[in-house]
Amino acid sequence: MSITLQDCRTRDAQDPLRALRDHFALPAGVIYLDGNSLGVAPKAAAARVADVVTREWGSDLIKSWNTASWFDLPQRLGNQLAPLIGAGKDEVVCTDSTSINLYKVLSAALNIAREDSPARKRIVSERSNFPTDLYIAEGLCKERGLELVLVEPEEITAALTSDVAVLMLTHVNYRTGAMHDMATITAAAHAQGILCVWDLAHSAGAVPVDLNGAGADFSIGCGYKYLNGGPGAPAFAWVHPRHASRFWQPLSGWWGHAAPFAFTPDYQPAPGITRYLCGTQPIISLSALQCGLDVFTAAQSLGGMAALRTKSLALTDLFIQLVEERCAGHGLGLATPREHAQRGSQVCLTRDEGAGVNGQGSGAYAIVQALIARGVIGDFRKGDGGTGRHKDILRFGFTPLYLGFEDVWNAVEHLRQVLESGEWQKAEFNQTHAVT
Repeated sequence: MSITLQDCRTRDAQDPLRALRDHFALPAGVIYLDGNSLGVAPKAAAARVADVVTREWGSDLIKSWNTASWFDLPQRLGNQLAPLIGAGKDEVVCTDSTSINLYKVLSAALNIAREDSPARKRIVSERSNFPTDLYIAEGLCKERGLELVLVEPEEITAALTSDVAVLMLTHVNYRTGAMHDMATITAAAHAQGILCVWDLAHSAGAVPVDLNGAGADFSIGCGYKYLNGGPGAPAFAWVHPRHASRFWQPLSGWWGHAAPFAFTPDYQPAPGITRYLCGTQPIISLSALQCGLDVFTAAQSLGGMAALRTKSLALTDLFIQLVEERCAGHGLGLATPREHAQRGSQVCLTRDEGAGVNGQGSGAYAIVQALIARGVIGDFRKGDGGTGRHKDILRFGFTPLYLGFEDVWNAVEHLRQVLESGEWQKAEFNQTHAVT
């Protein structure tokens, strides 16, 4: 039986998480399916940032490092984030960017792995991993005379050989939404003496994660996607306690010193995760991130990440079903796994090559642009031109904090209309912008 708009409205009325939507400043007339790229602003963020600027900075000035507790904000936010990713108290700091934090933890992981076994000279990662992760790893390999080995998902286990130092993976793939089994892969790596670094950029706040339960070694992730911390929000770093005090991280700045205000000329690293800080912290940005994390704290009384995951799967199941029912015959395919255990909180569609304007390309970019013009905001990720296994992607993220089932029905209805009318073929939708 086909799902109706009324069915979706009924599900929204029965949704135990529906009150969480009120925490966000959603623009009227917009269906926002891009929270996997930039989350929606919490309503509290504007007032919080204004207070930091006008009162804490404007009136209290430098006193606010003490009176407003600016000094330990990275650790306090890390502790607030920790339950979302299966970390313990004082194991996470919110600081710097994902790329910088990856450089820190990957460097430390290589130091540990190669101290234990100098013959380990490889980093293994997924070929379709997010490019910044590959670039950081490539740079470290060139710097240290190591080799970066890129494999397909089904080749990971076979690549875990005795010469590998570190396995570096993103938990949920940014292109497809496919999710790795963290515990199983980590166990397989550890069985070969390999350390694991996990990127949670598309996991934290979207799917339940249990870093300690999986026995992971290092992890990083960003604050501006599902955590709703704002554009360029500080990222986070987690290090398992067994490793946290073993090595310096390479960016040994004064904020990671054991006594930063002793002003000694030599570096003495702080114990544990605090040494993964570097320079003076971005207090305004951290304060905005706190507003995003506060919503997850509020969600704890409604079932927390388990309840959010249940809703996320229901939203993505509905989207897949409606696309297949209502948009059949327009060359769309599904790049995201159907199996719940293998799916993050996004759905990625492909379109047949040669279906674009004048038979050129897939038309996927133009379809996304036509949807954006209608207020249905997703994004596009380019494939390899149909020459390999990676096709152009129409990417849609589903953030259960603020999306409803009626949103999903309406989004698919807009997609159907764009496809059936050929609206996407207009020249204005085929002009490539700087950010896709």
